[in-house]
Amino acid sequence: MQEQREQWGTRAGFLLAAIGSAVGLGNIWRFPYVAYENGGGAFLLPYLVALLTAGIPLLILEYTIGHKYRASPPTAFLRLSKPAQPIGWWQVIICFVIAVYYALIIAWAVMFTGFSVGTSWGDDPEAFLFEDFLRLSDAPTGEFSYVGAVAVPLIAVWVVTLAVLAIGVRRGIERAARIFIPLLAVLFLILVGRALTLPGASAGLDALFSPDWSAITDGSVWVAAYGQIFFSLSVGFGIMITYASYLRRRADLSGSALVAGFANSSFEILAGIGVFATLGFMAASTGEPVGEVATSGIGLAFVAFPEIISSMPAGEVFGVVFFASLTIAGLTSLISIVQVVVASVADRTGLRRVPAVLIVGGVTAVVSIVLFPTTHGVHFLDVVDHFINQYGIALAGLVAVVVVAWLVRGLKPLSDHANESSAVRVGLLWRITLGVVTPVVLGWMMWDSLSAELAENYEGYSTGFLLGAGWAVAIGAIVGGIVLSLLPWKGGRQPEPATTDVEGVQR
Repeated sequence: MQEQREQWGTRAGFLLAAIGSAVGLGNIWRFPYVAYENGGGAFLLPYLVALLTAGIPLLILEYTIGHKYRASPPTAFLRLSKPAQPIGWWQVIICFVIAVYYALIIAWAVMFTGFSVGTSWGDDPEAFLFEDFLRLSDAPTGEFSYVGAVAVPLIAVWVVTLAVLAIGVRRGIERAARIFIPLLAVLFLILVGRALTLPGASAGLDALFSPDWSAITDGSVWVAAYGQIFFSLSVGFGIMITYASYLRRRADLSGSALVAGFANSSFEILAGIGVFATLGFMAASTGEPVGEVATSGIGLAFVAFPEIISSMPAGEVFGVVFFASLTIAGLTSLISIVQVVVASVADRTGLRRVPAVLIVGGVTAVVSIVLFPTTHGVHFLDVVDHFINQYGIALAGLVAVVVVAWLVRGLKPLSDHANESSAVRVGLLWRITLGVVTPVVLGWMMWDSLSAELAENYEGYSTGFLLGAGWAVAIGAIVGGIVLSLLPWKGGRQPEPATTDVEGVQR
């Protein structure tokens, strides 16, 4: 006997979980630098346009697919149109790949929360991170060894993640979101408040928000804006389809997308204020321009911020709050990513939640623990993250939109479904943005990225390593999605009977 599909306890619980998925590490360490590099305050205009013409329409689309077909991506796309099923499995594989390395960064944040007490990184945070803590090898070749200081917190991260998932959607994911998201908001407000009081904070904010209006005419700035919105909202790899499948029959889909989209963007702007106010302090302390100390990613979080923490009054407290915020933001996103994999296998096999979490989540955790807490781990993380983002998430999103909008011609029936219970109705404008604007922008992003990729090797890595750890993962996700869709799944929730929509398209 199959379990009845779980449901969120309240709309607020769903929204907190959706916001928790969207608000992740990239909001804190990617958005501020992207904005700074692409026109500063002027970047907010294309960013807002991208949010309204791609981000929120894509959220509404994914919410509606999940809610209408009440399933995780593979089954939802199967019920939409049988040939579309590989897209769902493609998204599942993307989530699996992201989960195995995303947990590693959370484990670093856990350790650096402790390192902040006593500023264990000493006078050279970069050497401490890569040599003392990660014991990073010079190149991803030859022998490697496991790093216990990384493996132990990584195991702890997976124990917490799988425990939350095993408890269930309402009692596990929703309760965790109700605790983590308000806590994250409080911690980050404290962090930003302290950053704004630092000497030099105003110079950092001027660097971030002073508009360079000439950037508006630069096409790469608009591509960067759409890319940031696309990657920060957790669209394109099945999370929002899965989460929306647990909504009640009467749900405000478009209103929820507006709340989640603007909440995510508000957090990004808040993160930008906190990060650049802090970088302004660092610039004032060293006598360098803000542009010389501005960075992003791992370098910002685990090198630049420790340097700042060491030099500021009460820096240890600031460090604990910052890295605790990273940990919480990462955990809420990781939970949502693994949930896609667990739910998809459960939907197609009929496995109950606890066995599905233990088997599917357990395999994901084992792969993560075996591959990444090693002296080669950062090299693999860097390359896999780059290729799965550029040629996994973005390409999967592009294919999904083209298939739904043009091949299946499903936007009209999906908009009708969304309008049945949504406060904000969607219509022709929504269909135009998804059918024209989003495919054009995503297609241009793919072309631009691929052109740069073929011009020179990413970060100077060898061609063999990029083929084995980068292209193999990206292409393998596509092939794997097709293969999984062809398997004769037994015992799972069967597709709903085919229906004919108002445009005559059989699904």
